Amino acid sequence: MGFEQLAALKAQLAKQAKQEKQAKQAPAESRTRKPRPQPATKAATTPPVDPVVLAIGKLQARFPLAFPKKPAAKVPLKIGIFEDLLPHAAALALNEAELRAAIRTWCRGQRYQACMVEGAARVDLAGQEAGQVTQAEAKRAQYLQASQARRARQQTAQPPKAE
Repeated sequence: MGFEQLAALKAQLAKQAKQEKQAKQAPAESRTRKPRPQPATKAATTPPVDPVVLAIGKLQARFPLAFPKKPAAKVPLKIGIFEDLLPHAAALALNEAELRAAIRTWCRGQRYQACMVEGAARVDLAGQEAGQVTQAEAKRAQYLQASQARRARQQTAQPPKAE
């Protein structure tokens, strides 16, 4: 044990002795139990949730047939679904920008691109058929899936940059 470690240990023991001496000198009636440390709350330990994720959660709760939760497959949405959602914005407690971000995120995901096959039925907010996916839309979805996969492979192949 080095000199610095011994000095630190001596200081720690002196501090403990001082605290014990003060505890003994205090009148018995004023002594109380030390409160137990409270476990960290869930809010304090979890990172904040992205507002887009919260908006999508509200859409899933209100329109489960158009915005299904995992593990159910996503369904192609009606073209112009955003205009159908605008009247519901107040009830969902979302503004136009939050709705746009939620729809954009929902439709850019790989699960959504996978459901975009030629002839698949598009659905409205109530889950009713509202058109079909065209061949051009299906090809675009395949292209987007391939580019997302290519980008993911490139990111994993590149070593992180040193700063």
